[in-house]
Amino acid sequence: MLAELRKNRLLRMLAEEQKIIVTEAARALGVSLGTIRSDLKALEEEGRLVRTHGGAIPVGSSSEPAFGERQLIRFEQKAAIGRAAAGLIGDSVSIMLDASSTAMELAKRLPEERPLSVITNGLSTAQLLAAKRLFNVIVTGGVVRPGSDEVEGLLAKSLFDQVHADILFASAHGLTLDQGMTEFSYQEAELKRVMAANVPNVVALVDSSKLGRRSLATSVELSRIRTVVTDQGADPAFLNALRERGIAVVIAGDDA
Repeated sequence: MLAELRKNRLLRMLAEEQKIIVTEAARALGVSLGTIRSDLKALEEEGRLVRTHGGAIPVGSSSEPAFGERQLIRFEQKAAIGRAAAGLIGDSVSIMLDASSTAMELAKRLPEERPLSVITNGLSTAQLLAAKRLFNVIVTGGVVRPGSDEVEGLLAKSLFDQVHADILFASAHGLTLDQGMTEFSYQEAELKRVMAANVPNVVALVDSSKLGRRSLATSVELSRIRTVVTDQGADPAFLNALRERGIAVVIAGDDA
C-alpha cells in the first residue's frame, strides 16, 4: 500500500476512533509496526495528529495518560535517567523538579545526607520528598486537573516567577532540534517556560522515545538547555546534533 493511501486510512481511523493504536493499525493495514510509526511521525510533522506512547490522538485532544499510567511506561529507562540525573546535583542547594514521572524517579534518588531545597509542582514528588529530614520542600499553589499529579495555573506561575534555583530538572512530551522541549498541554508548556526562566541550568530528562518527537507547544527552547539525560536507545545522530549545539549529553547506564 502506498504511503499516502496509508496516511489517509490512518486519518480516517483517527476521525472515527479518536485515537490510533500502533499495533491495531499495523494489523488492519497489513504493514509493520515500524511503518505505522513512520507514517504517524510524518503526519505529526504535518500537524495532522499528536503522537502518544503506542499510538496517536487528534490535535487538541486532552487524552494524556494519567500520572499513575505514565509511571509504568518505559519504567526502566526512566529509573536509569533518574539515577544518572542525581549525579548532576553537585553542590547545588536548591533545585526545581517538574511534575513528570521521570523527575519522580530522580526524586527517589536525591542524596539525603545534606540539606537541599526542592521546588516542585508535582504532588507525588512533594509527598515523597517531605519524608526526607534535611529537605526543604516547596509546593506551588494552583489547580489540579482530574487524573493529574500536576499543580498548574496562575498561582503556580506566580511562585515560579519569584523563586530562583540552581537547576531545573524537567521532562517533556517531545524534544526536537528546532522546537526544543514541547508539551501536550499549552498550560503545562507555559508553566515550564516560567520555571526555566529563573534558573541558570536546565537539565532535560527525556527517554529515547521522545527524541525527535514534537508536541503542541514549546516549553523550553533548545538554547536554554544545558544538559540532556537520556537512555541507551537514543539515536546517535540526534545526540551528536545536540553536542554540536553545545548541549552536554548524558546517556544513562553508559559507563564509558
